[in-house]
Amino acid sequence: MADPKGFLTTTEREIARTRPVAERVRDWNEVYVPGSLLPVISKQAGRCMDCGIPFCHNGCPLGNLIPEWNDYAYRGDWEAASERLHATNNFPEFTGRLCPAPCESACVLGINQPAVTIKNVEVTIIDKAWEAGHVTPQPPQRLTGKTVAVIGSGPAGLAAAQQLTRAGHTVAVYERADRVGGLLRYGIPEFKMEKRHLNRRIEQMRVEGTKFRTGVEIGRDIDAKKLRKRYDAVVIAAGATTARDLPVPGRELTGVYQAMEYLPLANKVQEGDLVSSPISAEGKHVVVIGGGDTGADCVGTAHRQGAASVTQLEIMPRPGDSRPGHQPWPTFPMTYKVTSAHEEGGERVYAVSTTHFEGDEEGNVRWLHLVEVEFVDGKLTPTPGTERRIPAELVTLAMGFTGTDRDNGLVEQFGLDLDERGNIARDTEYATSVPGVFAAGDAGRGQSLIVWAIAEGRAAARGVDRFLSGGESSLPYPIRPTDRALAV
Repeated sequence: MADPKGFLTTTEREIARTRPVAERVRDWNEVYVPGSLLPVISKQAGRCMDCGIPFCHNGCPLGNLIPEWNDYAYRGDWEAASERLHATNNFPEFTGRLCPAPCESACVLGINQPAVTIKNVEVTIIDKAWEAGHVTPQPPQRLTGKTVAVIGSGPAGLAAAQQLTRAGHTVAVYERADRVGGLLRYGIPEFKMEKRHLNRRIEQMRVEGTKFRTGVEIGRDIDAKKLRKRYDAVVIAAGATTARDLPVPGRELTGVYQAMEYLPLANKVQEGDLVSSPISAEGKHVVVIGGGDTGADCVGTAHRQGAASVTQLEIMPRPGDSRPGHQPWPTFPMTYKVTSAHEEGGERVYAVSTTHFEGDEEGNVRWLHLVEVEFVDGKLTPTPGTERRIPAELVTLAMGFTGTDRDNGLVEQFGLDLDERGNIARDTEYATSVPGVFAAGDAGRGQSLIVWAIAEGRAAARGVDRFLSGGESSLPYPIRPTDRALAV
């Protein structure tokens, strides 16, 4: 274990320091102070208490060996820590920056103290590993002669592709965008994860033998049935990209956009493709509808573009500051969270519902009308007399996603069965109703977290490997398609 008395002698939880707000809103670099974790991370890792039954394993769908790499980090053995980290996670630099850390909610120490800073330890280990040259390509020792197409280059697709490439199969990843990465590339703002982290992983995969085909949309550019004939197996990891809409009067006004229409353009500016975003918050009153991570990304982006004001709306009541009694340890609690974007300013309004948008004579949105809501007989009901309007010159809809894209023809061309929620149906091996076609990540699970996507990609790779080899595989199987987050 790490420090046997660490959780007794170090009771304070220290996390990465963020740069001053006035400084960071002027650029798009990551918000954290570089190197701020190194002076404190050994003691923080030493708080891991060798609890006997590490519930953090259950909180993490990847089954990360958290006590083991906490021990190595405490001792400063970064190479061994990196080896243990990579044993269960292909991309810890992604999860260490983007995952909401359900492992910390399940930390035993968290019962009566602040939980171990698992996420911060993870990102420190992988950053040190890259710095020291411990992360190297792992090409297969031999090729199987089997070919696999992976549709989608988000975390699930990349994880499946890397696992299958290392197993000796010839893998090609098809991505409809102009660059590899899926939502990691164009959905996550630069200030949350600089794309250099993504780029060096992709380069590692290229050296290992994975092929990438960008600007190709299966269903439109290539018929799905023809793709199936070309490869021995196919993995669909196209995500759940159909955004939930808001069908209220005025939705058609100019200035009302889906979050995934707004965020990618800001990322393209950072990639050097655009001088400025054609959908910019500069000088405008911005309203973000949706209180989740995507909504926070819109808030932070609007700040950096120079918005006149930013208001974030959430239909549910404000969560409490501490774990609710009906969400006991080790479940993931719904508590009030302040992200780095929220630290930068703006207003958060809870328990309100948008009734309609109001525009000017040119068809541009100018006002958003809302009403307060409350639970009545288990249903959210408008409260009479609470109607009001707020200025809105740019509105982003960040209300989640309802399933994989059905407009491009992929589902119909393959002839895939869907489950009752509209996701691609699959069995315990992640196989769909079409022989040789598998589904991983949000395309089969529905909208979820990055850590679940990577776990599904790894597990689906095992199913594909077994299919191609006739029943045997040494690849890991971290989760079943039916597994869900620990909840009550």
